[in-house]
Amino acid sequence: MTVPAIDTSVRPVRRLARFAWAVLAYNLLVIAWGALVRASGSGAGCGRHWPLCNGEVVPTPKSIATLIEAGHRATSGLALIAVVALMVWTLRALPRGHRARRASVVSTVFIFGEALIGAGLVLFELVAHDASMKRGLSMILHLGNTFLLLGALTITAWTIGHDDTAIAGSEPRRARVPVATVIRFVVGLSLLAILFLGSSGAIAALGDTLFPAASLREGMAQDFSPLAHVFLRLRVLHPFIALGTGALVFVTASIVRATSNAPRVRMLARLVTIVFATQFSVGLLNMTLLAPVAMQIVHLLLADATWIALVLMGWEALYASPAQSPIMSRNGPAPMSDVPPSTSSVDPVT
Repeated sequence: MTVPAIDTSVRPVRRLARFAWAVLAYNLLVIAWGALVRASGSGAGCGRHWPLCNGEVVPTPKSIATLIEAGHRATSGLALIAVVALMVWTLRALPRGHRARRASVVSTVFIFGEALIGAGLVLFELVAHDASMKRGLSMILHLGNTFLLLGALTITAWTIGHDDTAIAGSEPRRARVPVATVIRFVVGLSLLAILFLGSSGAIAALGDTLFPAASLREGMAQDFSPLAHVFLRLRVLHPFIALGTGALVFVTASIVRATSNAPRVRMLARLVTIVFATQFSVGLLNMTLLAPVAMQIVHLLLADATWIALVLMGWEALYASPAQSPIMSRNGPAPMSDVPPSTSSVDPVT
């Protein structure tokens, strides 16, 4: 009896996939820490110095704000190193044409974008209690870059672990061309809507930080006051934008479920619906509780999870290869790997 040889290349690729998912998870923690910096007004904790903190390599803990901001810079630096390491490992371990290679390079571009935006916020003093339009625009830019970074990291990790979506240049196979076009359109529209919703959420969160309210009634009075700051005027629109975006996301998930019989795609479509509904509920709770810091962080992480789930759903619906139909034998369906090359040894179904 001949024992089949074991493919020793599988184990290193699995380690690479685990590392890629770990890098994604770590970046989510860094994002949560960044939300803490903004919500606590600690962005000026290191003064107008970058990358050093108050001009020191090892900063003196002069205040809680200094500790929070210095910690965020340290974790962000580690995130940059981790993403670059992921790119180098991916380029060395995977063959040319593998989708994860391109995605890892894109991830590296966006992580450097994160560093540059963070440096700009500090050097131009768009932190702490600054309420200028420049800060609002920088928050929108920061969130958009963060979402794109998470999307690239997600595709990197996903395609490393799923061979059926690995080869670049392949066309959508799961659906007919007209259906694939519809899916591409609705998923792309939903991703843009989530970006727009996230931008309005960034402004709403900035308004909560700069103009805190003692009660829900006071907060509503701030929003509708004719003298309200532009951030507060935009904050009142955020729940309505969330409602419209939610309707679009739910329709998109329904279309994907209706046009695909792949269990993985249908599971991801259900996940998108559940995560967005949870995020919307947490957003309402966050507004009712007057945006405590912990709730702001949870709300942001759920927004990130919605984005990641939507990216995965669209990717699988468009690029995953259809599952192979099992070959039937007298004993039932047999795994493709167990079927010998010759079909003469396979008993027909009777």
